[in-house]
Amino acid sequence: MSERMNSRAEDTILIVDDEERIRSSLKGILSDEGFRVIDSGEATRVVEIVEQEHPRLVLLDVWMPERDGIDLLRQIKLGSPQTEVVMISGHGNIQNAVAAIKLGAADFIEKPFSVESLLNTIARVLAGAEEPAAAAGRGPLSNADRGANPSTSPATLRQKTINRSAVLAGQGLHSGSRTGVVLQPAPAGFGVVFMPLSSDVAIPARLENVSDTGYNTTVSRGGYHVRTIEHLMSALHAFGITNLLIKTEAEIPSLDGSALDFCRLIAEVGTREQDATVTPLRVDERIVVGDRNLREEYLSIEPADSLIIDYTLVYPPPIGVQRAYFELGSPDEYVREVAPARTFGLVSEMRKLSAMGLAQGGRLDNCILVGDDKVVNTELRFANEFARHKVLDLIGDLYIMGRPVLGRIVAHKTGHSDNVALLKALRKYCEGRGLGAPRH
Repeated sequence: MSERMNSRAEDTILIVDDEERIRSSLKGILSDEGFRVIDSGEATRVVEIVEQEHPRLVLLDVWMPERDGIDLLRQIKLGSPQTEVVMISGHGNIQNAVAAIKLGAADFIEKPFSVESLLNTIARVLAGAEEPAAAAGRGPLSNADRGANPSTSPATLRQKTINRSAVLAGQGLHSGSRTGVVLQPAPAGFGVVFMPLSSDVAIPARLENVSDTGYNTTVSRGGYHVRTIEHLMSALHAFGITNLLIKTEAEIPSLDGSALDFCRLIAEVGTREQDATVTPLRVDERIVVGDRNLREEYLSIEPADSLIIDYTLVYPPPIGVQRAYFELGSPDEYVREVAPARTFGLVSEMRKLSAMGLAQGGRLDNCILVGDDKVVNTELRFANEFARHKVLDLIGDLYIMGRPVLGRIVAHKTGHSDNVALLKALRKYCEGRGLGAPRH
């Protein structure tokens, strides 16, 4: 038995599936990996087996003939809350995944899955169960570790993930489909990775995977895509979360059009530092995209010890000219000043967007609708809410660099395509100095 297997010899995994063929196959694979494996096709005996065998992990089929897998999950977590459970389904959906994670499941995977995907999931879940205990042994956190003002930070910061899995369900702004997100802790060095619920294709939130910037930011890989990632990415940037697995359908839910619910969810489950560091991306010279003299789209970044954004928005009335200035000093400041700012759209553009297959999920409660002379569906949360939302989007798009970005950014009339153009300029800047692609 290999050293890797020896390290797992005390880990017991219980496989619960009514198909003997699947149980046998999984048992062989996991036994070869050094796990102690037991299995059962009888849903009525599972709770008893858990009480007797104390497995670290249960692989539980959602669809059991004698008992609903979601109900069985509830009973397992009630009697043995420390036991990790990964739900398996042959025809799952985001609603099932949301229900399972809310009840305490560590993950939700769909059949058929590859051996590599299954083993990666198990490793991630078991590693996540161990990390909080290790973190608890460290001394008090410094202000830099807590995500305080980067101007007082060292050259590196601790990597972070969330304490436990969390979910949000909603509707996609552009697709109009019911969707949701399952946020799962990830090990150090993992990065922020999107994964469609129906596939094990990993889509890292990286510049090379950006496939569309028309009215939202979309990442794609292997024939799969995830749309409208910018609001969630903005919240992750503000909270300093560097490692996270995000399972979803083809679009992140719009919720109320802001990043506020993502922030509340992160605050609810909490974050933890990990035994690895991330180096913020800093510039030592001014980098410019566009021409300010033309008074059109313009972006620049220059050296600074924190992330500062000075954004000017120019729209026809009734929006007009708005300016928003924000320095990212702490998550609390972001939640107070930026996260509540909602996405917005002109009523006159809705038909155009609809013809493009966008804004199919636009409702009166998930965006600000602007008519010919006024906002038609809500009260503004800030006098300059439109400009603040552009700041929110920019903070999210910047995080596609794969690390926190420090610098003073001046932006004028810019959107997602301009933000990505700045990222490409930053990548070229790094490559020109032999720094390679910005990574942990």
